[in-house]
Formats: sequence, structure tokens, C-alpha cells
Amino acid sequence: MCYDINMNPEEIKKEFVAIKERNARVELDKAWERSWTRRISIMIITYIVACSWLAIIDERGIFVKAIVPVLGYLLSTLSIPQIKKYWLRSSAEN
Repeated sequence: MCYDINMNPEEIKKEFVAIKERNARVELDKAWERSWTRRISIMIITYIVACSWLAIIDERGIFVKAIVPVLGYLLSTLSIPQIKKYWLRSSAEN
């Protein structure tokens, strides 16, 4: 956005409202990314896909074996925030 020093108060108000609306959308997107609803949905979809693939290739014990990628996903979502904090700290020190 290009701001003009001569903007009238109504234009400034419109810009301010647009920024607040955008910030609200960004915050909702962030909340969704961190939500357990999203994580569990992905885990269920992953489990179904893994079970389907294992059944297609005629593997035994598909319901137990399909848990492996689900647990991998879950562990990655739980560990990534800690890795990010470590990275941010080490980056700030440099």
C-alpha cells in the first residue's frame, strides 16, 4: 500500500479497518494451523490413506502398521515448536 500524507480522515479510517480485518484473518489462520482439530483431521486422513494403501498391496496387520505414519506426523507437530524456539534463540545470538 502506498500512503499519501494528504489522505483524508475517511480514507485513513478505511485503511485502518482493512488492516484490522486482515490481521483478524491472519490470526484465525494461525489458530487453525496450531489447532488440535486440524491435527486430528490430518491424522485420521493419514490413517485412512495408509490403511487403504496397505490393503491394496495386500499387507498383513494394516490397522497396526498404519499407525506408524500417524505417530510420525503427531511427533513432528509436537516437536516443531520446540525446534523453532531453539532456532530463533540461536539465530538471535548471531
